[in-house]
Amino acid sequence: MTFSLIKPHVKDLGGGFTVRRLLPSHPHKMVGPFIFFDHMGHVRFAPGEGLDVRPHPHIGLATVTYLFEGAILHRDSLGTVQEIHPGDVNWMTAGDGIAHSERSPDALRRAGGALHGIQTWIALPKEHERTEPSFEHHPGVALPTVSQDGVELRIIVGSFFGKTSPVTSYSPMFYVAAEMQPGARLEIAPDYTERAVYLAEGELTLDGEALPERHMAVLPEAQALTIEAKTRARVMLLGGEPMDGDRFIWWNFVASSKEAIQQAKERWRAQGFGKVPDETEWIPLPDEPKPAESFS
Repeated sequence: MTFSLIKPHVKDLGGGFTVRRLLPSHPHKMVGPFIFFDHMGHVRFAPGEGLDVRPHPHIGLATVTYLFEGAILHRDSLGTVQEIHPGDVNWMTAGDGIAHSERSPDALRRAGGALHGIQTWIALPKEHERTEPSFEHHPGVALPTVSQDGVELRIIVGSFFGKTSPVTSYSPMFYVAAEMQPGARLEIAPDYTERAVYLAEGELTLDGEALPERHMAVLPEAQALTIEAKTRARVMLLGGEPMDGDRFIWWNFVASSKEAIQQAKERWRAQGFGKVPDETEWIPLPDEPKPAESFS
């Protein structure tokens, strides 16, 4: 096999809402700066039901939400209240610390409907780990696209195929959503040291070898590979340059030192991350008496 295969680990977050977690895994803790990769859904909520991820904290990373279907209402301790819809990008830089919640918007909750998409964490370089937290929303029409021979690319973050996203990034990277028609081909050049391909839906091959649906292929360095879609396929392309050292991961915290994680734990216990608008509850630390949820 010309690539390393990562199998998903299914996690139920409650209410039948599941995610398939690809990163971190062994031996691939990260691919470029990508340290966490969840495929959420496809789930269909009945009227009156919806996503309810209570306020929780992050440090040392940026979260990226990208939807295929449905909507999520993001609230954070900066005062942000922002819905995200398919094709848009929500980029939240946690840096020194931020808290946020993710819930179904009222309209979707009343009517019911589907939710399907990808959430990732991007580890921040050491020089930016303690940066001021911030939030960006970019509508889909603001993102550069490339169309060629049955392939539609949307550049979510970073640079790819000669196009650069307006979304803030702190290290060399690329994150791209690709829609491929049957028989379409796309070459993934070795422009970045670490690269991966995730097949969200459909059938495709990498240099003639099948990539199973909902699996991730980590590509070899310095080698171009060609993707060929056997059916209509939805694919995520991601990667970048290696990080400047290892990262510790504990619950929702990412840091280059254990001390930073311990400080974040104490700060969350003391509710020192700021208040999220219109929220009165929060997710306790995993070692608190109540069970904790884990979601980006």
